Amino acid sequence: MPDEITREIFDHLVDLAALEMEEEEAEYLRCELNSQLNAIHELEAIELNPEIPITSHGVPYTDAISAPLRQDQIEPFKDVDAILGQAPEVEGRYILVPDIPTEELV
Repeated sequence: MPDEITREIFDHLVDLAALEMEEEEAEYLRCELNSQLNAIHELEAIELNPEIPITSHGVPYTDAISAPLRQDQIEPFKDVDAILGQAPEVEGRYILVPDIPTEELV
């Protein structure tokens, strides 16, 4: 099966993720990603009985065997100033974070 992640696609993904890697690392990772995709395609090819329900894990999540969902409870932190004191930059009661550099996609 030909590689789904070509060198051009991989280079584009590396550029989008702003990663830096050696040529040997990049080729190794690209091959590993293609191996994972091939394994997924092999699993997809297995015929399943349509009467078997789809699950996200091996044990079905049913009300009979699962604990009931709990109500969310808001518990304010007692020493907010201690947390704000750890932040590198604060404005009012808000922690300032650096802007994420972006560029327009065309």
